Amino acid sequence: MKTDLFYPTDPSDKVSLPVTNGTPSGTPVVVGSLVGITATAEGKDGNVEGNASVWLGGAPRVPVTTATAVAVGAPVYITSAYVLTPSASGNTLWGYALEAKGTAPATIRVKIAKV
Repeated sequence: MKTDLFYPTDPSDKVSLPVTNGTPSGTPVVVGSLVGITATAEGKDGNVEGNASVWLGGAPRVPVTTATAVAVGAPVYITSAYVLTPSASGNTLWGYALEAKGTAPATIRVKIAKV
């Protein structure tokens, strides 16, 4: 998945964290209360099996696949299946939209929330 990241300048924003087996790079993830996007695939580039390097900051371009419109500045949440949505119900805050999205699924830039 191409994410077109704006990378953070703080090196502590990229850490090795446990992810689901087979998670590719460029995947939005939630690990406990931490949210981010994988910079590497699980088990690759120096990570032990079961971990990936994860950016905890930045503003990647990511798919928001719901039929609900999203305004600039609106919160974006992540589901337990790692799908980004504007729906808060039962989901974890992942970031804030930096671009608007209409009612069709779209790829937009989202600022990862610092929780």
